[in-house]
Amino acid sequence: MKFTLSWLKDHLETTSSLEDILYALTDLGLEVEEVVNPLAKLAPFTLARVIHAEKHPDADKLRVCRVMTDEGEKQIVCGAPNAREGITVVLCKPGDYVPGIDVTLGIGKIRGVESHGMMASERELELSDEHNGIIELPSGEIGEKFADWLAKNRPALADPMIHIKITPNRPDALGVRGVARDLAARGLGTLKPLPIPVIKGGFASPVQVEISADLKTKGCPHFAGRTIRGVKNGPSPDWLQARLKAIGLRPISTLVDITNYFTFGLNRPLHVFDAGKVQGKLRIHAAVGGEEFLALDGKTYSLRAGQMAISDDQGVESLAGIMGGEASGCTPETTDVFVESAYWDPITIAATGRALKINSDARYRFERGVDPAFSLDGLDLATQMILDLCGGEASDLAEDGAAKDTSRAYQLKPARVISLVGMDIPEAEQRRTLQALGFTLNGDMASPPSWRPDILGEADLVEEVARIASLTKLVGTPLPRLVAGVPRPILTPLQVRERLARRTIAALGYNECVTYSFIDQTGASLFGGGADALRVDNPISSEMTHMRPDLLPGLLRAAARNQARGFMDMALFEVGPVFHGGEPGEQHLQATGLLIGATAARDPHGARRMNDVYDAKADVEAVLAALGAPARVQINRKTAAWWHPGRSGVIGLGPNVMASFGEVHPKILAAMDVKGPAVAFTVLVANIPFAKVKTPTKPALVLSDLQAVERDFAFVVDAGVEALTAVNAAAGADKALIAEVRIFDQFIGAKAEAQMGAGKKSIALTVRLQPTDKTLTDADIEAVSAKIIDKVSKATGGALRG
Repeated sequence: MKFTLSWLKDHLETTSSLEDILYALTDLGLEVEEVVNPLAKLAPFTLARVIHAEKHPDADKLRVCRVMTDEGEKQIVCGAPNAREGITVVLCKPGDYVPGIDVTLGIGKIRGVESHGMMASERELELSDEHNGIIELPSGEIGEKFADWLAKNRPALADPMIHIKITPNRPDALGVRGVARDLAARGLGTLKPLPIPVIKGGFASPVQVEISADLKTKGCPHFAGRTIRGVKNGPSPDWLQARLKAIGLRPISTLVDITNYFTFGLNRPLHVFDAGKVQGKLRIHAAVGGEEFLALDGKTYSLRAGQMAISDDQGVESLAGIMGGEASGCTPETTDVFVESAYWDPITIAATGRALKINSDARYRFERGVDPAFSLDGLDLATQMILDLCGGEASDLAEDGAAKDTSRAYQLKPARVISLVGMDIPEAEQRRTLQALGFTLNGDMASPPSWRPDILGEADLVEEVARIASLTKLVGTPLPRLVAGVPRPILTPLQVRERLARRTIAALGYNECVTYSFIDQTGASLFGGGADALRVDNPISSEMTHMRPDLLPGLLRAAARNQARGFMDMALFEVGPVFHGGEPGEQHLQATGLLIGATAARDPHGARRMNDVYDAKADVEAVLAALGAPARVQINRKTAAWWHPGRSGVIGLGPNVMASFGEVHPKILAAMDVKGPAVAFTVLVANIPFAKVKTPTKPALVLSDLQAVERDFAFVVDAGVEALTAVNAAAGADKALIAEVRIFDQFIGAKAEAQMGAGKKSIALTVRLQPTDKTLTDADIEAVSAKIIDKVSKATGGALRG
């Protein structure tokens, strides 16, 4: 956003210096990118007077002038036709840099005559393109700085240009008046009133307007304009041209320059049609697609379906809110015009401009949001300026739609400035700030003005107050000392358990996978899913139609892809949610591991065997132990259908299932195209009982300095008795003294039956006794041994092997 200092002062009554204004702009969030002061490059040049001029002895077009300067009389050779005695000129001395010709002057000879400097033209000083003669000043003292003379006599040429960066949330600052409003709120002056003229139409507008019904609700809720007949379109006044040139715009004609003036001055883009070239009414409609449109930039665009256009009976005349058309553009011969002022939907404008790759000042503003309530006022102001500069007669208003309703209100809570920003600003000052910015206050409710679409909540009110007060006044305050002790945990117990499960399985040598929560219906049905309640309404592919009922399908699919690439040995795991219903909350957390192939790489010096059910059992027990599961659990064979019926198990406490492990059913592997066998485990993380005593610290380590004792027992039991039954019975004989029970041998098969009877087997246990208060005597050991034999015999129906 560019503007000049005098332009700013048209809206801001201020005595502040340029430096103060620049500092305030950046501090307000309107960062100053550049300041161009035209007087800076003119600082070396002074005024002088020609006291004598005569023809050069060796050149017809050159004149030798004697010039009175602040350093005395100098001789200068000049080729300008207006170089003559008695005129006041601008002198460039030897050593001065002349910007228009990019030359640093020196003392030289021209056709044998010495010249001490030069008398400058306007183009040589970059004041204009005029180069027919040297500058003649109507007044001025010899030796006076030319920059000072310009500031007093031609201020438009001495006007500093300010370039500020505008963030996307501040469309109001894309007009000079919006910038002036911020500075006035800061206290750098007073915002001048903007009187709106009353335009009385003398006739009905021959050009009427109509908005398509499907665009009124969004694309273009309001479109207005009026015809002005009998205008005279020529070069715009010098002051207007100077302002446009200062911000990098090329003056074209009075009508076009006026629209540019309102675009930058009041953030009110307008468009002027040549009314004599418009046939019928102007319709605002969505393009069908394929319409050709010659724009004012000289390029022809093909519109896409849905893009907004303004058309008459001949076709598209303007690309709505972005750029006008060549066919209805104004020329020096234009006498009747139609001035348009409308509100366009920002998203629609942005999409159209991006698709057609058109950048314009109008698009830049409409896609950020102009003031929807200023359309008619802006039209009246522009109409008055056209009447003043071009003459003519205005018609009645031609209008369709109505201004968009932007009314809303948020509660002003003065204390929130301290809590959100850390600044202590009195409530009266807060209210004054908001009122200066255009807010309407009603009690403790603040209604943003229509030109501030970025105000969307109570926090935005606080931001405005703090911004105007200046965040540089924010004083750092040291935080209070933290209270000693253990901080309150941030993660929930289940989140802690999830992280621990992930780290534990990774430490066991597994590689983590992250798969989609969506799978195909066939794969879901293999694992108890695939119901309509778990169907995705809008799946991204046919392979992701249902929510996953288990993590195993995703891991098996990953294994199949790895096997297809030659990787046959793998250990994969995933921790994540699975779904047992379609309602919120009908999901649970799983930790699943999958082993395929051998336990070690091919190595003549290492032991290599295929993974089996006991590898999965060992790993799942390690995970359960890390997650705090009880040491004494029950294992049964009531597994799901996707597990091998004879090589799998379920770990739980009564009806509470904590984990499953074993071989994956061969039918499942075949359906998933996995070369097996494969073993896996699944931990239901939330089903593991949480500790009754919740503490952020670990329990104290309990060690005994008394020697442990181990005793072996062998029992003859029926072949169908599970070893775990014997282990649990032995462990329950004396819970305080028995630290560990493990199986170290099973004697089964034909030889075992030959010795012990048909349908019998032998189970051998090692029981570790760990005393805590005294060394065990033989009597103590015998007493515990008797309890163990009794418990195991009753639980298994067996007897101690002789």
